[in-house]
Amino acid sequence: MRFASRQEAGRLLGEYLRDEGVQADLVLGLPRGGVIVAAEVARELACPLDVLIVRKIGHPFHREFAVGALAEPDIVILDEQSIGWNPMVRMELQGILAEEKARLAEYASKFRRGFAPDLTGKAILLVDDGLATGATTAAAVAAARKRGAPRVTVAAPVASTSAVERLQAAADDVRVLWVDPYFQAVGQYYDVFDQTTDAEVLAALREAAQRTNSAG
Repeated sequence: MRFASRQEAGRLLGEYLRDEGVQADLVLGLPRGGVIVAAEVARELACPLDVLIVRKIGHPFHREFAVGALAEPDIVILDEQSIGWNPMVRMELQGILAEEKARLAEYASKFRRGFAPDLTGKAILLVDDGLATGATTAAAVAAARKRGAPRVTVAAPVASTSAVERLQAAADDVRVLWVDPYFQAVGQYYDVFDQTTDAEVLAALREAAQRTNSAG
C-alpha cells in the first residue's frame, strides 16, 4: 500500500475509522507531518482538531537513532538498554534532553494559541503519519492519560508490527490501515513525503478551527 500524500492517507484513514465506528471527542495530531493526516481524519469524523507536542530523543552519537521521547507537559520515556551506561553518552544525553525540551516548548507556543486543550473525561484519537518504533506515540499516549483522558486511541496510515505491539500495550485501541512486518521507514509508503512546514501545520489547524466554529 502506498499513499499519494499525507492528505490522501488522512482521508483514507478517516474513512476507515468512520466506517469502523471509531468515535472521539478530540483528534490530536503529532507535529509536524501527523497534523496533516490528523486534519483529514478530523474532517471525516467531524471532530475538533488540536496538537499534542512530542519530540524524539536521539542517541548522542547517532541522532537519527531514537533512544526515547518527550511529550508535553513533562513526559520523558527513555530506553535504558539502548542508551547503555557509558558515562560520556549519559552526559551528552542531558544536553540533548535540554535541547529537545526547549524545542517542545517552542512548538507548543507556535502551534497553539493559548492553553493546551483540556483532555479530562475525553476520548482522544492520536494521529501520526506513520509508526516506526512507536516511541514518540507511546509518550503521547502517556501524556494524554496524565492530562485526564480516560480513553486513548492511536491511528496511523501505516506502522511496523513492533510499533503496533508496543502501542497496544499502552493505548486502549490501535487502528492502522497497513501493518507491515518488513517496515523500514515511513517515507517509503508515500509518493510525496516532503518535510511538513510550520506554515502547513498552522494552516491545517486554522481550517479545522473554522470548520468546528461553523458547525457549532
